[in-house]
Amino acid sequence: MSWQKEIDDLRRREALARRMGGEEKVARHHNQGKLTVRERIDALVDEGSFHEIGTATGVGAYDEAGELKDFSPANFVLGRAKIDGRRVVIAGDDFTVRGGANDAGILEKALSSERMARDLRLPIVRLVDGTGGGGSVKNIEMKGHTLLPGYDGRKWVYMLQNLSLVPVVSLALGSTAGLGAARVAASHYSVIVKDTAQMFVAGPPVVARIGQKLEKNELGGSAIHTRIGAIDDEAASEADAFERTRRFLSYLPPNVHELPPRGTRDDDPNRREEWLLSAIPRERRRVYKMRPIIDAVFDKGSFFEIGRMWGRSMVTGFARLDGWPVAVMANDPYHYAGAWTAAASEKVERFVDLAEVFHLPMVHLVDNPGFLIGLEAEKTGTIRYGAKALAAVFQSTMPWATVIVRKAFGVAGSGHMNPDRYGIRAAWPSGDWGSLPMEGGIEAAYKADIAAAPDPAKRLAEIEARLEKLRSPLRSAETFMPEEIIDPRDTRPMLCEFAEMAAPLRTPGVRAFTFRP
Repeated sequence: MSWQKEIDDLRRREALARRMGGEEKVARHHNQGKLTVRERIDALVDEGSFHEIGTATGVGAYDEAGELKDFSPANFVLGRAKIDGRRVVIAGDDFTVRGGANDAGILEKALSSERMARDLRLPIVRLVDGTGGGGSVKNIEMKGHTLLPGYDGRKWVYMLQNLSLVPVVSLALGSTAGLGAARVAASHYSVIVKDTAQMFVAGPPVVARIGQKLEKNELGGSAIHTRIGAIDDEAASEADAFERTRRFLSYLPPNVHELPPRGTRDDDPNRREEWLLSAIPRERRRVYKMRPIIDAVFDKGSFFEIGRMWGRSMVTGFARLDGWPVAVMANDPYHYAGAWTAAASEKVERFVDLAEVFHLPMVHLVDNPGFLIGLEAEKTGTIRYGAKALAAVFQSTMPWATVIVRKAFGVAGSGHMNPDRYGIRAAWPSGDWGSLPMEGGIEAAYKADIAAAPDPAKRLAEIEARLEKLRSPLRSAETFMPEEIIDPRDTRPMLCEFAEMAAPLRTPGVRAFTFRP
């Protein structure tokens, strides 16, 4: 009456599945400097926490008596695990089995991973290596017919649904193409491993048919995608990618129906950094480093930057204030003087969406001379992307704290917070703002006056001196615009108070607009 025979059969199938593509293909995978999917899962998650689902999914080979001779597993490993004690869904491609292309059971397993994350309200981490369940020409012969794209669009629908519900992380860990590439792009946070991973719409063999003969990294390496924002960050190794995943998830709730957890409180909220008093040069055209300012005002070591290599005039990331997680945006004057380019505007839009979806208060350190100007700015559609970024800012409902450290000019400068909602806003004494920068604007506004003067250069200097006296932020403060001028050394205490006030205002739930991939 025992069912031991069936259990033994199950255990045999599970053992065969754990061979993956077999010794030869596993060795080939290792020789390329890559871990197998099962090794990746073990390296990412808490020890012993992985609960695999669908281990027995695959293709069995049977003898004439109907007994199992061999078993080829589906090349998609699925399950639940814990990362730093928090439960997540893990979905990984097995490149050792037919290069990660569509295989027995892979569609339903992939669909199940997205549904599981959605309905159990768990973050999902995708380990992408191959086409991610996409196509292979061999499928035509296996199935006996070709497939109409979109014959089952549920996978894409579920992926988009999850962007508004749970944290989604995708790691490009090998050559990812087609649907695999789309899975990486449709994420809140994506990472690609330098040298050993690539991402393409179509890989080198297909691209060669249009006359472009390129190596994998030439076509879709990390140096390409992390510079244009198709992928957020580059990792030096798979271990580095896993560590970035852990840090990213540590700032977020498991789903939008919960709130981000408070971290450790081991940094004095009243800490004052003396050097901030001279952080901004008096000469307005001189640059300075924004990241040390970020490190000085947030909890020590808490800043986690996202997307450093693209849209570089804007710095974005997560940090903590007295343990409270917050989103951080700041201009980087080393790139286009901190102006909003088309890429920077797109970066702002995506990051504001991310903070909005997961209820993170925003801290914005502003030194924005406006939108980038010139022919290249017009050719890249800066104003279109800029308008989308402003829409994201003006739609946001999370609490904002804005510190104007230097410039805030023009339409882009107005996007330092949502003007329809109350936000904490303060300026440093180095603040400088207006409809457009005074430099260059004087010649346009006083053109006739300057031209009619006996000494145009002298007249221009007189006008500049007169207007310079009105430029002080203290004159603007007389009109309650901005609300406060603060000592730069008081920035951290002010922001820690903001985080404390913002914490009970965070409202769980689905937002009116979702993350725009």
